[in-house]
Amino acid sequence: MKFVKQLFNFYLNSSIHVALSVFSLTWITLIEFEIPYDENLLYFVFYASITGYNFVKYFGIAKFHHRSLANWLRLIQIFSFFAFLLMCYYASKLNDTTLIYVVGFAVITFLYAIPFLPKRLFLDRQHNLRSIGGLKIYLIALIWAGVTVFLPLINNSQSIDADVIITTIQRYLFIMVLMLPFEIRDLRYDSLKLSTIPQKIGVKLTKLMGSVLLVVCFFLEFFKNEKSLSSIIILLTIICITLLFLLFTKTERGKNYSAFWVEGIPVVWLTLLLLFL
Repeated sequence: MKFVKQLFNFYLNSSIHVALSVFSLTWITLIEFEIPYDENLLYFVFYASITGYNFVKYFGIAKFHHRSLANWLRLIQIFSFFAFLLMCYYASKLNDTTLIYVVGFAVITFLYAIPFLPKRLFLDRQHNLRSIGGLKIYLIALIWAGVTVFLPLINNSQSIDADVIITTIQRYLFIMVLMLPFEIRDLRYDSLKLSTIPQKIGVKLTKLMGSVLLVVCFFLEFFKNEKSLSSIIILLTIICITLLFLLFTKTERGKNYSAFWVEGIPVVWLTLLLLFL
């Protein structure tokens, strides 16, 4: 039982679960726009997500404690290194235009973790983009929306039309809402200087805001030129599931509530699409 728990913790802490969510959202885009399964792009996104998230999460720890790293962190470092190699392998199979966009997202991710601006612009000692008050949730939603919507379309030479723009807005709103349970969970620990949404407007208004965003996300579906009853029903199901998780979020909830269950909603969405479309 202890081994199973350790394996599960490694699954979460090594960012495999979050990478699976990004992978799922990217595949959902392929399905929605009737693009064949793109193995190279999907596996690139998966391994890039592991590499990027582990870089952001553990850069500071590895930088200052690299000689005395705990065994679990050393294992994650080794795992991330092999994920990075696989990311590079699949990146070599993407088209040139896709790689240009990838570089842009990579730069944002790098600046998100690395100190690079004058101290007077920051609210704590991190001095990176994630330290700027109120920026985190919008920046992550932007990266996720860009990666999961634009990359699969660009890599398959699809034109950017009105449906793509609507899908990007939907994805951005959906990811923002997915992050709200994390911000509510961390309310007790986050510095007030971070100016997260729950810190600025409170938990109740945060849940109300998230509920409104989900309603907007759903009704935007009806403005698309290409839509089907099945996809609308599946989207409504996912919206309802997400809404329930948001409404039942509390600061006292355990880590797995958001890190596993909430973050796993995109996997459920993909599963429904594969089963019923």
